[in-house]
Amino acid sequence: MMHGPRSILAALCFFVAAASSQLQAGTMARVDTFGDWELLTDTETPHLFCFVTSEAKSSTSDNAQRETPRAYISAWPKDGIRSEVSFRMGFQIKKSAQGTASVGAGGFTLFGSNDRAFVSDSTQELKLIEAMRKGSSMTVMIASDQGTVTDTYSLSGVGVALQKLQETCF
Repeated sequence: MMHGPRSILAALCFFVAAASSQLQAGTMARVDTFGDWELLTDTETPHLFCFVTSEAKSSTSDNAQRETPRAYISAWPKDGIRSEVSFRMGFQIKKSAQGTASVGAGGFTLFGSNDRAFVSDSTQELKLIEAMRKGSSMTVMIASDQGTVTDTYSLSGVGVALQKLQETCF
């Protein structure tokens, strides 16, 4: 049995990838849109997986083949996980690269795995979410093999979306 950060990362990558394929397969349902954020859930009762997500509003990347960058805050009710932050960068992150998610004056360290970025210190995750609730925009920066990429997200509606996620999924 795996334990520690690597097993958590493996689980996160699996669930985010599964959610993306479930949405395409129609097993995920779009509940509502709140400003620039959407709430999606699986179609199970009770829910096994829910998340809020938003596309980046702007990016410094010139990579035309890049998949659309998205921010996610995910929940797995059965496992008691209420809010897990991740970012789909849309490109292969440089090996061992660290990045930053910044809201206002606050910065939070990220680590990358494949095309995803995660908060490095799980004790900082709720602080990032609280900053997102209070802020108006968030900047995510991490290195790819082609250079550093910066994505900017609107935080309009994230607080209401998270409140609705808790009401819907727990």
